[in-house]
Order: sequence, then structure tokens, then C-alpha cells
Amino acid sequence: MDSSTIYVRERGNLRRVSDIVLAQPKPVSSCRRTNPFVLRKEHFIFTYNAEGSLRYTTKSLFDITLLFVADNIHHVDSLVGFPEQIGDRLFAAAEENRIFVNPDISPKALQLFSDAYGEMVLGSLCLRNRFPLLHERMDEIKTFHSLKCLDLFGCRLGDDHEMFQHLTSSSLASSLIQLFIGGNSLSDVGVQRLTAPVRMMKKGLGCLQFLDISYNPVSERALRYLTCLPKLEQLDVSGTSMTLGRGLKSTMWDLLGLIYSEKPMDIFDHSRCKTQGWAEQVVNQWETNSTQMPKQKKIEESRVSALRFFGRQKFVRDVLNAAPLVCEREDEEKGEKLHFYRPEKHILSATNNPVKTPWQNIKKRQRQSERCDSSHQSPPPKRSSSSALTAEDIDLLNSY
Repeated sequence: MDSSTIYVRERGNLRRVSDIVLAQPKPVSSCRRTNPFVLRKEHFIFTYNAEGSLRYTTKSLFDITLLFVADNIHHVDSLVGFPEQIGDRLFAAAEENRIFVNPDISPKALQLFSDAYGEMVLGSLCLRNRFPLLHERMDEIKTFHSLKCLDLFGCRLGDDHEMFQHLTSSSLASSLIQLFIGGNSLSDVGVQRLTAPVRMMKKGLGCLQFLDISYNPVSERALRYLTCLPKLEQLDVSGTSMTLGRGLKSTMWDLLGLIYSEKPMDIFDHSRCKTQGWAEQVVNQWETNSTQMPKQKKIEESRVSALRFFGRQKFVRDVLNAAPLVCEREDEEKGEKLHFYRPEKHILSATNNPVKTPWQNIKKRQRQSERCDSSHQSPPPKRSSSSALTAEDIDLLNSY
């Protein structure tokens, strides 16, 4: 088969494929009783009968074909249209052959499955405090464009990380609902850069409902950058520079329409976040493979890649020698929870009428007066647009 001509039927037309090097069969250990079949051992199933004698049966043509396609998955153009049962078995066969561990093949292979099966490949990804895994497998992680939940807590993202562009990409715009980016040394500037494509180009994070920016040095100034998230329902700002008070509650309500939750919200309990999908074991393989890598080799490769990525040796040295940004569970339990949520309309109206009517009326009159002033005056629209697009925003817009 290796020297024969390969034909492919695509869209009803039969064409010959050239310049394709098929994967060679993996060497297998010989068996004394099956020496004649050692070169094709993967095509047989070996069992023992009641007398203890070794018996073999041939695999079905479907299984043999499945193994062949799995070994050469990087030559497949598309899986769109194939039933998900076939995709599931093909993914399992590729995973068993450790195709997704190979960094030269895994990005294309995962992209192939993600384009065809979307959320079934991976619908939730938890990388909490797994900084090395994120940076070693960045190309593979970017292929998961149907994620509904992404936990990047404690991954040292900082204020300018390439992951920001992926979070606001069009591929995740219609799927990402939950995003956890707490404990990443994210400042107001980082929130501004993260939401810049959303604010200026209406691109990305259109379905985001739950956002965690806790344990970051962000202030109330960062809240105005979150007004571009139309479906934001719940927000966690625990452990930040914000302090609970009347001012924070008022700002949170005026800008985002969120109110303070007296009880900690279950959605921000990270114990419930986990990786789910066909690629769950693939992520575990990546982590196991990285831990088995020789220590010196791993340090040298990480330093070289970091130097290539960041460009400044001093900054890289500080990052590599810094302690992981891990927020201990005890500190989280002791700290004050600042969870905010969007109340339901009928609950809000029922609770506001008897108790909070004066305060709400004052706020309502203030907002109405502001709207009237802005509608009757011509300069304010220009002034608001100029304040929304600062010099940094313009630079970010040019970079995209």
C-alpha cells in the first residue's frame, strides 16, 4: 500500500493524491505463536479459549480502516458531514495512538475535529493554576473554538497576553458563556485591552454571562470597560482594589445593572469547574507528558520559548523565578466575597416598590436628566466618543 497510488473521492469527483507520505506501522513485539502475522498484528484480535490456547480473529474492515485513518489524520481535509459516532471512534483511535501528543500534528488534528464536531470535542476547559500547560499547548488550546466555559485562574496572563486575542475572536463569540481570569495580575489596563475589540469593533464575548476577575489589582475604573458585555449576568470582583460600600453598589448598578449578592454564588465555586468533552483525556496526556520530560530540557525549552515570546531577558527571568499566582483556598474562604448579579425584572420591581422607591426614584431622575441633557446638546455625543476611544484604544485598534 505504501508504494501504490492513492485516489480520493471528494464532492463526487475522483482524484489522485500525490506527495502524501503515509504513517509507517508502529513496531510491535513479536509473539512466538503469531510470527507470520507480526507485521499485521494490529489487524487481529488475540484471545485465549477455555483450554488456554491462543486464538485470533480478524478485525472488521471498518476497524482496520479506522486505524489507518487515525494514523494519517493529518492528511484528512475535513470531517464535516461524518456522523458523530464515527467521529467519536476516530478521535478515540487517534488518542490511543497518541496523535495529539505530537506537537507537529496535534494542532491540525484538533482543528479538524473541532470544525466538524464543535462542543463535543471540548465544551469546558479548566486550566486553573496550570500555567506551564497553557503556554506549552497554546496552539492546541486555540483550536477549541466551541468552549462554553474556560477557567484560566492563576495562569499569569498579565495585562498583555496573546490569549486575549483568542478570547475576543469570532470563533468564541457565539459560544463562550463562562470566563474565569482571576489571579492573573490583571489591572485596569489589562481589562481595557481585553475588551478593546468588543468596545471598538463589536467583536467577541457577545454571549458572556459569567465573568470572574477576582484577586486582580483592578479598581472601579475597570467596570466601565465591562459595559460592552450585553449579556453579563454575574460578576466576581473579590480580592480586588474595590471595597464594598454604597459607592461600589451604586457604580455597579448604574454601569452594569448588577446588585450585590449577600450569599456567595455557586457559579464562582471553582470546585465545580472541570474539563469536559472528547479531549478530556488529551489534556491529561499533555500534562503527564510535560511532567515526564527531563527537568533540564524542560527548563531550557521554556526559557527559549519565553525569550522568543516576551523578548526581554530580565522580564522573563522575573516571570520564571516568580512564585505561582495560586490563591489558597483558606484565603478565599476568609476573604470577603464581592459577587454581583443581575436581578430578574419581576423580583426587582417587587422588592423596589415598598422599600427602595425613594433611592431608586432619585437615581432614575438623575439618569433621565442625564439622558435629556445629552439629547438636547450636540457636543456631548462627540465628547463621549472621544473619551471612549483613547490613544491606547486607537493603538490597540491599529494592532488588530
